[in-house]
Amino acid sequence: MKLTIINGPNLNLLGKREPGIYGNSSFEKYFIELIKMFPKIELTYFQSNIEGEIINKIHEDGFSVDGIIINAGAYTHTSVAIRDAISAIPCKTIEVHISNTLTRENFRHESMIGPVCKGCIMGFGLDSYRLAILSFISQDL
Repeated sequence: MKLTIINGPNLNLLGKREPGIYGNSSFEKYFIELIKMFPKIELTYFQSNIEGEIINKIHEDGFSVDGIIINAGAYTHTSVAIRDAISAIPCKTIEVHISNTLTRENFRHESMIGPVCKGCIMGFGLDSYRLAILSFISQDL
């Protein structure tokens, strides 16, 4: 199974940015742990602060991987373009968030991408990504 993890804006600052919300670990460090946890899964990781680069990655991988796990960051709440990119690809996509966005500011309560994703996992810290991988494995998406 091949899965791509895509992280959006400001997630390159994990471990430094608002540790009370996002924790103390960088995603790169956590990604190494994921690779060790799931040695039979081919995992790749991409992060960008630029909406168009995220869309290009969805287009690039969406026809060749078994699934995409996406944390679009603030673009979750604003990007029709990322939503359309997810709709355009055949592979399943799971939306993830480190924090529970429903307990945060009102503008974070609505997801533009959620309706075109297989599901959403939020509020479990970085473990949200592991749970998304397990969902792909258990549902054989």
